[in-house]
Amino acid sequence: MRNLQDILYKAGMTELNGSLNLDVRQIIFDSREVKSGDVFVAVKGFSVDGHQFIDKAIMQGAKAIICETLPKNLTKNVTYVVVKDSAYALGIMSSNFYDNPSKNLKLIGITGTNGKTTTTTLLHNLVTDMGYVAGLISTVVNKIGKTEISSTHTTPNPIVLNQLLRNMVDAGCEICFMEVSSHAIHQKRITGLEFDIAGFTNISHDHLDYHKTFKEYINAKKAFFDQLSSNAIALTNIDDKNGRVMVQNTNATVKTFALKTIADYKVKILENTFQGLVLNINNQDVWTRLIGDFNAYNLALVYAIAMELNLENIEVLTAISKLKSVEGRFQYFKSDKNIIAIVDYAHTPDALKNVLSTINSVRTKNEKVITVVGCGGDRDKEKRPVMAEISAYNSDQTILTSDNPRTENPEQIIKEMQVGIPAERSAKVMAITSRTEAIKVACALANEGDILLIAGKGHEKYQEINGEKLPFDDFKIVKQTLKNLSK
Repeated sequence: MRNLQDILYKAGMTELNGSLNLDVRQIIFDSREVKSGDVFVAVKGFSVDGHQFIDKAIMQGAKAIICETLPKNLTKNVTYVVVKDSAYALGIMSSNFYDNPSKNLKLIGITGTNGKTTTTTLLHNLVTDMGYVAGLISTVVNKIGKTEISSTHTTPNPIVLNQLLRNMVDAGCEICFMEVSSHAIHQKRITGLEFDIAGFTNISHDHLDYHKTFKEYINAKKAFFDQLSSNAIALTNIDDKNGRVMVQNTNATVKTFALKTIADYKVKILENTFQGLVLNINNQDVWTRLIGDFNAYNLALVYAIAMELNLENIEVLTAISKLKSVEGRFQYFKSDKNIIAIVDYAHTPDALKNVLSTINSVRTKNEKVITVVGCGGDRDKEKRPVMAEISAYNSDQTILTSDNPRTENPEQIIKEMQVGIPAERSAKVMAITSRTEAIKVACALANEGDILLIAGKGHEKYQEINGEKLPFDDFKIVKQTLKNLSK
């Protein structure tokens, strides 16, 4: 139980009807979850306005209502608090409810189109290897120390988020590495959190189904840096043309990293093979098992954050050399017939181009690159033909297939992808709606030494079709198929 007055501190109250001197059981913003003694926050969401469910919340036992507009009819013995912004208030209240846990550990947030999961996971693995107790909040999994907790969103809602952080503090975590999505920033899920370090990886077209324009998407990411305190550090990739834009108005101390530009943390690629990368990081050579330019950027940010956390330099470089690839991020193996199969989460044009560029930079050119790729339903449609075009130009064979079609017709999604196929590459592109069959055909087409890329789903263990999440694992399917073909 928490006192309502205490959890409303700095939440932006403008009007009060009733008493603040009452204890509430929990903060709830989904009326279906309200129980007796809760405070219900009516948030105006992307598709639903919580104000429509105030009466339902009261019927289920809510003793206090937080809203932007008072209902016409007020219920006796219920406290109504009017705030300027319910989503903002929810973030502040959630932090207050759990005693502001972000103040009790080093909170590091990573944002950008690509690299968030890899960077946060590598950082968690690195500091854990160095003996620290750390938390992780990511797309793939949440961790409190080494204990894993399932993840449903890249960045959880404010209540779950602060509860996680409180559990981390109570478990002795000193640091937390957290993915910060553009949705979370725009929806104010991170309001009330105090970040010590914020990192920007890169930005390219994505989530335009939500943000509508690329400018809005950029501004959502930038808002993360705009709200940092003067005690924070902002680390930005200045090889990205929007890297400096991100930190234009920040109060934080700005530090930079890059591969192509003079920066506070400068990385050069000395070797890039399927055996790994040899990097020169601030004039120190280090070998790592990770592959590709995109991972060189991820490791540059990992090193920069480690240094800003005042970790010991040689220990950090040693730990970097032990890091393994993150599940579903350029995760690869060799079959008995020496076929290289790569599973990667690449679901944006930039990510797909990066992965294929990496493959083409380390291949011998005596083998084929066969790519299986689809696009998700109910998401940014603009990237569909672009993804197909990138695959067609950078692969010897492309198979267009389903990703997570969600509520859309997968065959229609594939047709929209096919628009991007250039005429001179059309003979090297086929469409197979079933993702399982597409992977099996790709495996059957591969000869010794060839490279298979299964792109788009990465770590996901399901395929979402018409509201159902059906078991599906790219890595297991391609590995089993190649094993069967080797018999």
